[in-house]
Amino acid sequence: MTLTKRVIPCLDVDNGRVVKGMHFKSIKDAGDPVLLAEKYSQEGADELVFLDITASEQQRETIKSLVKKVAQVIDIPFTVGGGVKTLQDARDILLSGADKVAINTGAVKNPEIITKLMEIFGKQCIVIAMDVRRNFEIKEGKHIFESDSKKFWFEVFIYGGKTPTGLDAIEWAKEVERRGAGEILLTSIDMDGTKEGYDVQLIQEIVNTVNIPVVASGGCGKPKHMLDVFLQTNVDAALAASIFHYKTHSVDRVKEYLKENGVPVRL
Repeated sequence: MTLTKRVIPCLDVDNGRVVKGMHFKSIKDAGDPVLLAEKYSQEGADELVFLDITASEQQRETIKSLVKKVAQVIDIPFTVGGGVKTLQDARDILLSGADKVAINTGAVKNPEIITKLMEIFGKQCIVIAMDVRRNFEIKEGKHIFESDSKKFWFEVFIYGGKTPTGLDAIEWAKEVERRGAGEILLTSIDMDGTKEGYDVQLIQEIVNTVNIPVVASGGCGKPKHMLDVFLQTNVDAALAASIFHYKTHSVDRVKEYLKENGVPVRL
């Protein structure tokens, strides 16, 4: 039996509004999270991701009241992340109506939390968000790749893509799986907001490294990009923001297009 691929709209939320930027910068408004969530749920989105993108950087927790409001208008799996540092943060998010908790900065700073969260809430609830960028400064001990005759390695970033960690993305992916993560939400900072397509090379490398589901994120500008990432990699799900927020494409039309082109999706 072929597993169906998931199409996931993403709400990047800042100060209570959905926003969209490029390379995690130059942020502009994209609408009301509750209205957008309801629309995507009705259009047949497989899941919804809600990321409070400034929570970690501003040292605060996710806006729980907003998470509650979104949870009330949707009937699809709901992943929430942003500012999760403790077991209590995760518990609060799940009690507010989320099905899964996404954690990035908190996991890099304290990897033990991945196992603790898994033991308490179950593996299926724990999503590790990885924000990754190519680093062309070659260092020993990193997984080196090549593209357009340039050598580089994939580095993990935290605090909303602003702070490099020195962590090799391939090694970090292995570690989060070993510690009990149920899924990886993989965002390419290089492609984020460019609308030029996903970083297929990065996605395939991570997919080949782990045995847990990987969600591709960063760079989707048209349905063809989603088709490409499904046909060229073994990724489990594709996440997009711009193409849905600005009404260029609806979720149901994108899924019909994927199905017409041989990608198994749930209509």
